[in-house]
Amino acid sequence: MAARDEVISFCDQLLEINSFGDYGPNGLQVPGSAEVGRVASAVSAHLESIEAAIEAGADLLITHHGLFWDFHPRALSEAMATRLKAALDAGLSIAGYHLPLDAHPDYGNNALLCRSLGFVPGPGEIGMAKGRHIGVTGKRPEPVPAADLFVLVEEQLGQVPLVLPHGPESIGSIGVVTGAGAGEIHRAIELGLDAFLTGEPAEHVMADAREGGIHFIAAGHYATEKAGIRRLGELVAERFAVEHEFIDVPNSI
Repeated sequence: MAARDEVISFCDQLLEINSFGDYGPNGLQVPGSAEVGRVASAVSAHLESIEAAIEAGADLLITHHGLFWDFHPRALSEAMATRLKAALDAGLSIAGYHLPLDAHPDYGNNALLCRSLGFVPGPGEIGMAKGRHIGVTGKRPEPVPAADLFVLVEEQLGQVPLVLPHGPESIGSIGVVTGAGAGEIHRAIELGLDAFLTGEPAEHVMADAREGGIHFIAAGHYATEKAGIRRLGELVAERFAVEHEFIDVPNSI
C-alpha cells in the first residue's frame, strides 16, 4: 500500500502542474481512501470509468480529463452528483492531469504518439493552450511514404483516421497536437511541416490542408490521448509498488 497523498504529490511534481494554466483543476479532485493498493487510469472521468475502476478494486483513478471544468455549471447536476456519489461511497479517489500531461516531453500524449510513429519529437512551438505550447514537432531520420504513415496511425491507434492527403509523397516532418487541436494546422503550415496529426477535425481544415500543401490526419480525440495516462499509471505502479489497470472505455470521437 502507498499513501494517496504521496502518489498525488509524485504526479503533481512530475508533471509540474503549478507551471500550467488550464481549463479545470489538475491534481486530486475527489479524496477517497488515504491508502492506495491499486490504481486505475482512464482517459476521462465519467460514470462508466468510475464504475469500472471500482469493479477493478482501485483505490485511486487517475485521468486525463478529470471531473471538473471551467465550462461546467457551479451547481451540481444530477449526473455529476451520481458520479461523485459512486466514487465517495466506494472510497475511490479521483485525480486529473490535463495540459501538463499533454505537454510532458517524455510521458506526454504528444511525445509518446510522435515516437510511436517513428518520429523523434522536439519542442515545436505548436499547440498553444493557456499561454504554453503543449504539442510537439517530429522529424524522421528517413522520410516515410505518406500512405505507409496513414496505415501506421491506424495500426497504432486502432481506428481508421480521417486523412486529407494534400502534402508531399514522403513525410519527414510532422506536428502532433492530440485531442482538439485542429486549429493548429495553421501553425503546422507556418513551420513548413509535411503533416499535421490531431484528434478531432474541423470544417475549415479541408481548405487549409489543400491550400497549405500539408497532410491532415484526425485520428480521434480519445484514441490520441490514451498513451499518456496509461503511462502515468504505469509509472505510479513502478514507483510505489502498487497494481495498475488501464480502464479502456472506447470512444470513436
